[in-house]
Amino acid sequence: MNTDTSFSGLGLADPLLRALADVGYTNPTPIQAKAIPVVLTGRDLLAAAQTGTGKTAGFTLPILQRLLDNPMQTRKPGRPRCLILTPTRELTAQVEESVKAYAKYTRIRSVLIFGGVSINPQIQALRQPVDILVATPGRLLDHVQQGTVDLSGVEIFVLDEADRMLDMGFIHDIRRVIAKLPAKRQNLLFSATFSPEIRSLAHGLLDSPAEVDVAPRNTASELVAQSAHLVPKTRKRALLSYLIGSRRWTQVLVFTKTKHGANRLAEQLGKDGIEAMAIHGNKSQGARTRALSRFKDGSLPVLVATDIAARGLDIDELPHVVNYELPNVPEDYVHRIGRTGRAGHEGTAVSLVDREEMKLLTGIERLIKRQIPRVEVEGFTGWQAQPGDS
Repeated sequence: MNTDTSFSGLGLADPLLRALADVGYTNPTPIQAKAIPVVLTGRDLLAAAQTGTGKTAGFTLPILQRLLDNPMQTRKPGRPRCLILTPTRELTAQVEESVKAYAKYTRIRSVLIFGGVSINPQIQALRQPVDILVATPGRLLDHVQQGTVDLSGVEIFVLDEADRMLDMGFIHDIRRVIAKLPAKRQNLLFSATFSPEIRSLAHGLLDSPAEVDVAPRNTASELVAQSAHLVPKTRKRALLSYLIGSRRWTQVLVFTKTKHGANRLAEQLGKDGIEAMAIHGNKSQGARTRALSRFKDGSLPVLVATDIAARGLDIDELPHVVNYELPNVPEDYVHRIGRTGRAGHEGTAVSLVDREEMKLLTGIERLIKRQIPRVEVEGFTGWQAQPGDS
C-alpha cells in the first residue's frame, strides 16, 4: 500500500528521485512516509515494520540524502560513515542491493560483508573508501579485529530486523559492535515488533527516539484460497504450465527467488505456449512499464517477479499468485499472497513445494498459525511429505 505523498515532497535530492523513477517508485509506503522525515532530521528512530513494507528504502533513502548533504572532503579506506547491521547473509545482500540501486547517480560507495565466504575479497573491497557498510555482526567483528574496518567515523548506525538478531543470539556481538562506535551518532532500530526485549535494547541504544509503528498483523486473508502442491523441483515448471493452461488462468503473478530464475522461467513458459514476462531490477524502466501495463489490461497472462521487484508494483486484487519458490523469510509469503483476495474478491495462492522446501513451508505455517492444504496433481508427483521432512 502506497501513500498519497510523493517522494519529491519528502525532500529527497534529484539523484535519488531519478533512481526511484528508474525502479518505478513514485509514492512512498506508510513506513517510508513516516520514517524518512524523521531520519532526515538526524533524530534517533525506533520503527516497527516487517519485511515487505518497504522499510529498507525507509532508511536507505534518507541515509543517502544525509550523506549527500554533508559530503566528506577526504574519505578513508575501510572507514564507513554509515553502518547497517543485519542478521543474515540474504538480508545483507538485499539491503546492499537497495543501497546500490538508489545511490546509482551519486558517488556514494557501499560494501557488503558477511560470513560463510572467503574474507579476502572483502578485505580487497575495504581497501577503497567506503561510505556505507552493510554487514552481519560476526564477520564485521572479524574485520574489526584484523584492522580492515575502522568504525570510528560512523555517523549513522542501523540495526535492521533487531528481533531476529535477538532470536539468533547476536546480542553479545551487537553490544561489542556498539562499544566500538563513536558516542555521538544517529541510531535507527527496525524490528517486526516492539517486544519487551526490543524495548530494553532500544532503551540502551537510542536517545529520545521518534517511534513509528506500521507493523501489519501476520495473517493471511480469509479470502485467499491457499494450497501447497507437493512436486519434485524438476517438475515444477511443467506443473505450473499445466495449472495455467488447464484452468485457463489469467493475471498470474509468479514469484521466484532470483532475477536469473525469473528470466529462465518466463522463457520456459513461452516455450510451453504461455506468454510470460519477467520483471526485476535489471530490466529497463521502459520494459518494466510495458510489462506491467499489459499485465494490468489482461493482454499478458503471466508476470514473473522477484520479491524486491514486486514491492514497487502497484498491482493488487489479483486472481492468482504462485510461489514458484518459497521465500526464505516467512513474512514475505504473507506479503506475496496479500496481492490477491482483496476488496471482496476471492483469490488463489498456490505454492509449488519440493522436498527441500518443507522446512520453509513449516515456518510459514507457524507464522500464519494455520496449515496450508497439501495438493498432489496426478502425473506431477514423485514424492510424498514424510513426518521427518519438516
